[in-house]
Amino acid sequence: MKLNDLSSYWMPFTVNRQFKAAPRMIVGAQGMYFQTDDGREILDGTAGLWCSNAGHGQPRIVEAIQQQAAKLDYAPPFQMGSPAQFELANRLVDLAPEGFGQVFYCNSGSEAVETALKTALAWQRARGEGTRTRLVGRERGYHGINFGGISVGGIVGNRAMFGALLAGVDHLRHTHDPQRNLFTQGVPEHGADLADDLERLVQLHGAQTIAACIVEPIACSTGVLVPPRGYLERLRSICDRHGILLIFDEVITGFGRLGTPFAAQRFGVTPDIITMAKGLTNGTVPMGGILVREGIYETICAAAAEGAVELPHGYTYSGHPLACAAALASLDVYREEGLFERAAGLEPLWQEAVHSLRGLAPIVDIRNLGLIAGIELEAGPNGPGTRAFEIYRRCWEEGVLIRVTGDIIALSPPLIIEEGQVAHIVDTLRRIIAQVD
Repeated sequence: MKLNDLSSYWMPFTVNRQFKAAPRMIVGAQGMYFQTDDGREILDGTAGLWCSNAGHGQPRIVEAIQQQAAKLDYAPPFQMGSPAQFELANRLVDLAPEGFGQVFYCNSGSEAVETALKTALAWQRARGEGTRTRLVGRERGYHGINFGGISVGGIVGNRAMFGALLAGVDHLRHTHDPQRNLFTQGVPEHGADLADDLERLVQLHGAQTIAACIVEPIACSTGVLVPPRGYLERLRSICDRHGILLIFDEVITGFGRLGTPFAAQRFGVTPDIITMAKGLTNGTVPMGGILVREGIYETICAAAAEGAVELPHGYTYSGHPLACAAALASLDVYREEGLFERAAGLEPLWQEAVHSLRGLAPIVDIRNLGLIAGIELEAGPNGPGTRAFEIYRRCWEEGVLIRVTGDIIALSPPLIIEEGQVAHIVDTLRRIIAQVD
């Protein structure tokens, strides 16, 4: 076997044949930079994959993982526990908006969504509302890649290959309104009424059939769609009126991305369930979970027969010792280095920098909030997505990592980014966007 043979690995969300013809190999990472196999440094403009919020190679996190592996490498999570699981749960409840009570662990954002959906269905049944089995998602929403997630998700390319998916799922319209909200800096002013789609679904199906509505506070994976002012408040009000659980998918927006622990706090809207992953461990060890509001756990437990497992759900690696150690250390780093506050302080500079690209010929919109930005381009002459991917490829060659989805460039740097690095990312984009047809 040749050590450099690329054929055996089937890569995720990758044009495999294209990549293997011209690989982009990462062999190291430190701070704001990746290192490539040809000795170059790549400035990370995407926090890896929206996850390395404290940057790479954080000594405290590395040491915590190493020490935990030497002390307790694995503990079965069913019918037994380890201390770090409970310590972390308490820390996360303290970090969450007021009124949250429990944490359930899993291994990824996709699993967190499945856990949230199953918990919502279980809660409705436990409180005597077993007819509530319908789930509501949103067009252009991304909720991972398991069957529940792509069913409530609304990205067509992620759904088309896999058949009918889950029955009893509906979707709200997405919130992107280019006629009224182009080049908005921060929260758009128009579109709160789109939340009324949920009210129409209630009238169509009956509230007694709907268990939960799940949305990303900001739809990041589809290209950074920031919710209109008042939209999330309106969703919350409709859910309250009709007994529907509201789930915020905060896999991306959690842990400081918007300058607050969770987007729920940034928007001042408290959901019933929050999903989390990515920044939970700073991307170092796979981990996900959900936070649930007080009363959900208690209702499900009270409905179970004495001696029965209250929620028949969980994973071999739920609350894995290494993941818990990484998460606890990550929370320490976020707190001690003031990274959430740092992100909030950098937001005006970040906003001004990304919006300085307005006026370049192919750019048709720029959207931002916190340390997130989406730069939308006209489709290139060779078809949708080709212009953006060529910009991605050239940025890599010039030492900057960006992310593209269709014709949209998405940026989400680690929260440790310096002002000069913001300028470097934006100046590189300015130069390359002007060069690409």
